[in-house]
Amino acid sequence: MEKSNEKYQAYIDILKEELVPAMGCTEPIALAYAAATARSVLGEIPEKVLIEASGSIIKNVKSVIVPNTNHLKGIPAAAAAGIIAGRPERELEVIAEVDAEQIAQMKDFMEKADIQVEHIDKGITFDIIVTLCKGEDYAKVRIANYHTNIVLVEKNGEVLKEIEVEGESEEGLTDRSLLNMKDIFDFAETVDIADVKEVLGQQIEYNMAIAEEGIKGDYGANIGSVLLDIGGDSLPVRAKAMAAAGSDARMNGCELPVIINSGSGNQGMTASIPVVTYAKELGVSEEKMYRALALSNLTTIHQKTPIGRLSAYCGAVSAGAGAGAGIAYLHGGGYEAIIHTVVNAVAIVSGIVCDGAKASCAAKIASAVEAGIFGYQMYTHGQEFVGGDGIVTEGVEATLKNVGRLGKQGMKETNEEIIRIMTGTNC
Repeated sequence: MEKSNEKYQAYIDILKEELVPAMGCTEPIALAYAAATARSVLGEIPEKVLIEASGSIIKNVKSVIVPNTNHLKGIPAAAAAGIIAGRPERELEVIAEVDAEQIAQMKDFMEKADIQVEHIDKGITFDIIVTLCKGEDYAKVRIANYHTNIVLVEKNGEVLKEIEVEGESEEGLTDRSLLNMKDIFDFAETVDIADVKEVLGQQIEYNMAIAEEGIKGDYGANIGSVLLDIGGDSLPVRAKAMAAAGSDARMNGCELPVIINSGSGNQGMTASIPVVTYAKELGVSEEKMYRALALSNLTTIHQKTPIGRLSAYCGAVSAGAGAGAGIAYLHGGGYEAIIHTVVNAVAIVSGIVCDGAKASCAAKIASAVEAGIFGYQMYTHGQEFVGGDGIVTEGVEATLKNVGRLGKQGMKETNEEIIRIMTGTNC
């Protein structure tokens, strides 16, 4: 792809917009970011906190440990962390710097403050409204559609910032409809590495570091360690174990940051760690590894775009297929190998549901990475799933469109039922 092509710069911009650092699971961090921003506007520690959140936010925050809180978990903890220790200028690293005194203050605040959580449905899957009150004063902040998209800031009846929320569009971001598998492959093949080295280099550094920590430490169900114990140290096992270990650590309180993809740290790790693991074992050049990572990340983003940031469709599936594409590329696979790998992978594991962020995400990641690797192995053995096999249809773009429809529309009621189950609601 020529640099003069409009898509060339757009693809670089998309990578820079999506591959950003975050510390902790991104939904509780987005909540902490909203709370920290509201506290900054209020100018003091509040007495009352009202957290209004869409069902998908409640689902993804309910069960995950908030980092830098001494293992506090859930929605009130995320808000308290932002209020007491948050630095809103750091965005998704809003609670990256917390001291012991602040952790003690968080616990004290949660015991004394009136913290209320309400489920709201304004037609937006990703919706957070935090209102802080002290005496007669209040401050309100709303984040909608993606993790750093503050659309409302209000204090004592005065609107300080307001952006109209038009459905679930992501205003202010580069047009993702420019993505398609043929152009993604051409971009990965031809991109000037200097244009992507900083963003992809940071992804390698951050995500491999937390994967190593997950393998060494004791986090969650230790899926990564279990995989290595039972499966040995073969390359395919190690690739999925390392990705799972990164999630083990991140879902269970590790305070190392990661580079996310499509708003998700789990997806960022799934799209990158297996590719880096393969690249190192195969001894390919650094340039080849960067090209494979560009391919994997953009393939993941392309799949996630029609599904949306939050869904009952597990995002690791998309990232595992992206990793499979990157691994195929590292083995010398061309365009046909890449698209058949992706279609095979999504045909295998598209039924995995997202029931929030928690320890079992690591096992789902392992399954998704295995599907990506097996999707490529099927291709090398002359096998593929063809049009008419379930949601698979003729052509990679048409198949991915079906996957997007499944994740966005088909699993909408599934998402609501999962939320009802998780919140103990009977109807």
